[in-house]
Amino acid sequence: MLNALAAGVIGLRWWIIAGWAGVFLLSLTLAPSVTSELKSGFGEVDTESRVALRQMRESLGLAESSITLVFSSDYLEAHNPAYVSEVEAAIAPLRDISEIVRIVTFYGVWDRGQPQGVRTGMIPDSGLTADDGRTTYAWVELDTAIDDSADLVGPIRERLGDAELGVWVTGGIGIFADLSSATEADFRRAEIVTLPLLALALLIVFGGAVAAGLPVAMGLVSVVTTLALVFVMSRVTDMSVFALSIVSFLGLGMAVDYSLLMVSRFREELGAAGSAAAAVSATMETAGKSIMFSAGTSVIALSGLLFFDFMMLRSLGIGGIAVIALSMSIALTLIPALLAALGHRVDSLTLWRRGRASGGRGEGGFWFALSRWVMRHPIAVIVPVTVFLIALGLPFLDVKLGSPWASVLPESAESRQGWELAAERFGPGELAKIFVVETSETSTLSAENIAANLDFVERMEADDRVARVESVFGAEAGMSRERAAALLTLDDPAAVEGETARAALGSLVSEDRRTQVVRVVPKHPPTSEETKSLVADIRASPPRGDMEVGLTGVSPDLMDTVDRMYSDFPKVILYVSAVTYAALFLLFRSALLPLKAVALNVLSILASFGALVFVFQWGNFQTLLGFTSEGFTEATVPILLFSVVFGLSMDYEIFLLSRVKEEYERTGDNARAVAVGMDRSGRVITSSAAVLALVCAGFATGDILIIKALGLGTALAVLIDSTVVRALLAPALMRVMSDLNWWAPGFLGGGGSSHRPPRSDWL
Repeated sequence: MLNALAAGVIGLRWWIIAGWAGVFLLSLTLAPSVTSELKSGFGEVDTESRVALRQMRESLGLAESSITLVFSSDYLEAHNPAYVSEVEAAIAPLRDISEIVRIVTFYGVWDRGQPQGVRTGMIPDSGLTADDGRTTYAWVELDTAIDDSADLVGPIRERLGDAELGVWVTGGIGIFADLSSATEADFRRAEIVTLPLLALALLIVFGGAVAAGLPVAMGLVSVVTTLALVFVMSRVTDMSVFALSIVSFLGLGMAVDYSLLMVSRFREELGAAGSAAAAVSATMETAGKSIMFSAGTSVIALSGLLFFDFMMLRSLGIGGIAVIALSMSIALTLIPALLAALGHRVDSLTLWRRGRASGGRGEGGFWFALSRWVMRHPIAVIVPVTVFLIALGLPFLDVKLGSPWASVLPESAESRQGWELAAERFGPGELAKIFVVETSETSTLSAENIAANLDFVERMEADDRVARVESVFGAEAGMSRERAAALLTLDDPAAVEGETARAALGSLVSEDRRTQVVRVVPKHPPTSEETKSLVADIRASPPRGDMEVGLTGVSPDLMDTVDRMYSDFPKVILYVSAVTYAALFLLFRSALLPLKAVALNVLSILASFGALVFVFQWGNFQTLLGFTSEGFTEATVPILLFSVVFGLSMDYEIFLLSRVKEEYERTGDNARAVAVGMDRSGRVITSSAAVLALVCAGFATGDILIIKALGLGTALAVLIDSTVVRALLAPALMRVMSDLNWWAPGFLGGGGSSHRPPRSDWL
């Protein structure tokens, strides 16, 4: 198949080059619009918190989405009419935004459905004014889904009227909107940082401008084309803004990797074959085959992300698969077409001569000597290297998974500033209330359920993790325990005396009395261990009676997201490992080599996981890397790192084993085949890894913690894998396994090589 493809590419090389040029130019018109179509959130998932949120919205008429506005003055008190006028001047223009249905402030409510406009008076949700008397907050309710609401943050910021008060747009939706903008900025900055370093590194590898320029150009074509494809796909299905990061660094990294492998092999074959056509055919048959299978294993690893329910992870999988497929297509069509057109001119503009493999059967060079030394002392290499890799991974035993909140953003982000100001003035949990949503087939105001709620509210008010409780039974709603008990004797609870109590009933209890909400305000931040333990304790011991209870809010939602992801993660690991094993089994016709490859990948990944905990959870090097540790590991990073690194590590394994297998099929000598394979592939693998590490390091300079962690983790993993694992552990294990490396069941023609292997006395 590859021979036929090579012949077609050589014959149609100018048409192929022109076709890809047209695709690139078309992509340039679409790619810049991609960010306008991407989503900021994780998508809609049926976790407990999302189900409770829907129940609250449907039964109580509360908006699913809301944006928080924080107001503060250096000199005006909130009770001053001038302060109220300033707030009114700020929010008045927002009433022209059709998606805004309600604005709740400390002094009243504006409701689009109420012809009288603003209703003044006490609001059941007290605490909208901070203890300093000069800071308040309001919330803006929207009639849009959560994942669509981030698009309104920009218009709201633009429409906010002039006011002498400080005004910040924040809350969960504001945070996700700023996360989208910051991710795009990181994406642009990483490209600016990476491309010059990439060009310099490739110039060092190849020693010539033309050969070095091909991988860089192919990386740009891959990234731009994939962004255009993501734009098209986002019109059909929801795609996360984080897809930009994986498309960018995988697009650059894999296109450069594949191009580097093709160009290196072409230059080697050109020296042996003489003609460009013969060199292209030989390159396609060898390097092209390796690229096909390495791309396949990368696609397998990334396809594991499609198993998750979360739109963010699925879209990363879709984007990653798309960029791998495009990179492979470029490597198997455009690169050989360019090489066929260039021929010996691929070495034009040479700045200095680098050693090129002759294409013969030589036995020299650093990698050849290193592999011989390793295979002379395999046990002495295997034991300390394995212990070293396990030691690198040990910090992962202390992993604490979590999801960062406002702190994931750079300090300059408005939503982070607003959130932190509110946390300082009101308390860390004020904007992250825990909503206890109760439903009953009878009535949440039955005698049994009122008694259960009184016990629950009393327990929460006595909990030192709770700042206050807002419910129809609390003093905050103007209803004492005695008045709450009096509800037992009323046929119509709405007849209870007191405007505030009636307002609380209208706000916190549905009209049919079958749904009720209790709001618990924690003393600690939403991602703190104290708040997470509070959520866990409420779930373990909710209000009883005949009620079903669900929790929603920032903390329950983040906790449910992590729990759902990691309930699916083991299945993904099993799927990726099994399918990769099967693919390598078919490629190498060996039962043990794929097992070794998967095991070595696991070691590389565990080492990078340990580095994640050591740096981002324990806080080492945080000043150097420009972040502040939250004391936990961001939950999505190990999943993404596994999917990305598993595929990349398998690329290097395939590059190595393909060259080893070529030599083994020629000689039948396992040890010699390993040494020659290392000699032929070692420089390419380490060069590819170094280039990819540069790309990943560019992303580690970003402001967004998730991207920084993914970039650093991937860079460390590929460097460890291409040096310690592939250069030391892999040849040592292959020496110990000897000809068992090539054993396969009889139905695959297994049982060893057709050659009778000679003794490798030359070791």
